[in-house]
Amino acid sequence: MSNTPHTLAEEFPDQLEAIHKLKVSAPDFAQLLRDYDAVNDEIHLAETNLKPVENLQEVQLRKRRLEIKEAIAAALARSTG
Repeated sequence: MSNTPHTLAEEFPDQLEAIHKLKVSAPDFAQLLRDYDAVNDEIHLAETNLKPVENLQEVQLRKRRLEIKEAIAAALARSTG
């Protein structure tokens, strides 16, 4: 597992199979996953001061990560419900 917190495996541990199925069958969902990972990596770099950013930018990144996570959760709910 990655040293980066908030990975999708941590956020949705019971839905990894559903994530994989949607990833290979739905290009829009696969893009959400890529977007989540990219934003999450940016946040991790900022938090560890490897690539520091202004506080406001870090807050905006966290909000974006939450928006993407909510979109992933909604897609998973639609696919299983």
